[in-house]
Amino acid sequence: MTEDFAHVRYLVDDVQAAIDFYTAHLGFTLRSSAAPAFADVVRGPLRLLLSGPASSGGRPMPDGEVPRAGGWNRIHLVVDDLDAEIDRLRQAGVRFRNDVVTGPGGSQVLLVDPAGNFVELFEPRR
Repeated sequence: MTEDFAHVRYLVDDVQAAIDFYTAHLGFTLRSSAAPAFADVVRGPLRLLLSGPASSGGRPMPDGEVPRAGGWNRIHLVVDDLDAEIDRLRQAGVRFRNDVVTGPGGSQVLLVDPAGNFVELFEPRR
């Protein structure tokens, strides 16, 4: 493959809701859509694969376990002004999982997409 993307797959319950969330709130661009099964959105070098229950990524495993949305894995988006991003997203009705946490490298907060997947916004320490 010759593309210069990092590829991440998120399982989602509603592909169109996920497309709307990532494009409206987080600056992603729709690359392709086969909704309601699948879509992919891009932001810089990140290609986020949004896989609904009808996609190949959502099919049961041989032991019968069904993949599901949500979990603690997350994409990590670097922002210049974390407080401004939080204000903007709260005004848009985006749900947050926690309050800002500050550590040795900077500050971060987790927001939740419509399927329950986490997105980390991170502002590096200056």
